[in-house]
This record gives sequence, C-alpha cells and structure tokens, in this order.
Amino acid sequence: MNKSLAFLSAALLLATPSLASAASTVDLTVKGLITPNACTPAVASGGLVDHGKIASKDLVQNNPTSLPQVTLQFTIGCEGPTSFAIRPIDNRSGTSIGSTDFGLGLINDSQKLGRFYLTPRNILADSVSAQPIASSDGGNSWYAERNWELGTLWGVGAMDNDSVLISMQNLAMEFEVGSQIARADGLDLSNEVTIDGSATLEVIYL
Repeated sequence: MNKSLAFLSAALLLATPSLASAASTVDLTVKGLITPNACTPAVASGGLVDHGKIASKDLVQNNPTSLPQVTLQFTIGCEGPTSFAIRPIDNRSGTSIGSTDFGLGLINDSQKLGRFYLTPRNILADSVSAQPIASSDGGNSWYAERNWELGTLWGVGAMDNDSVLISMQNLAMEFEVGSQIARADGLDLSNEVTIDGSATLEVIYL
C-alpha cells in the first residue's frame, strides 16, 4: 500500500510555429501544485484476503467459480481538508479474465487464473454519507459509479452531486472484495496453484 503519495502534475506545452512564420524559439511551461496536507490510507487485516485451500474438483468446469465475498474496512486520514482521489494499480497486470478487474496471476505463464474486484460500500466523508464517483479523464470530470474499475480514478461525491469531488479530511468506507476463478476446463490444475492477486491503491491530490 502506498502511503501519502503526492501527485504533482506537470504540463509541457510545445508551441509549433507555422511554416509561414517559422521561428527559432519554442516555449516550455512546467506547472504543478504542492499541497501542505498529506493523506494516509489504511486497510483492515493488512489488506489480506485469504481464501485458504480450494479443491480443484469443487471448481465449475464451464463457467467461472465465484469465491466467498470478503468485506474490508478502508480509511484515508488527511492533515486537513484535502481534495484527493484513489488511483488503482493492478500489480498482476495482464492476468485478469476481466478487462476492468485485477488479475490473480498466471498458470504456466499463460493461463489466466481469474480476477478480483473492489466494490465501495457505506462511504462516510467526514462522518457524512457520500457516494462513489469516478473519472476517466484524469480528474477533469466525474460521474456516478457504483462499481469502481481499473483505468479510472476513484473518488467520493456528495449524495446530491455526482459531478464534483468532495474535499475532506477523513474518509471511512468498506470494500467488498469479490474474486472469481476462471472456468476450470481451461486451466492446468494438475499441481497446486497459488491465487496471487495484488493491487496498490494510490492516493493522488487534485
């Protein structure tokens, strides 16, 4: 889990002159914002979901097998009111059977074992009920999203406004962790296979 990871955006603006007015100079602008308020994320149980041993004969042959869902408490505490979002990172990228979910690793370096996903529940922003929102353009615009996915930023909005990111000091919520093993008839299960999902949730400042 990355803690208090500041996000400093930099924009490079290159002005290209037309052929008719070609010049021997070019402009370069470096921009950003340093925030005085650091935020620290924390997840219950050390962020570990352990499904234990699963007998291969109990897996569904022609469809994915859903494993028991697990709920984890997740918090972010900041030194003061802060506008922030969560950037999900799949540490097993390319191994998921779902394009917007986290992977569970590979069998024989080629067979995708499955997927897991995080569903936000019971969100409190500074002790006030809030809703999950997401951004697909780096935080420029936001929309309501009940199921947070990879490839987006995850944020929190007021219950009556899903288009604006809330600035807050403390976030408390739950993650419902759902996992699926790929259909068994496409997997080599002749040996023990490790379920190897791993994700990083990075706090970025907006």
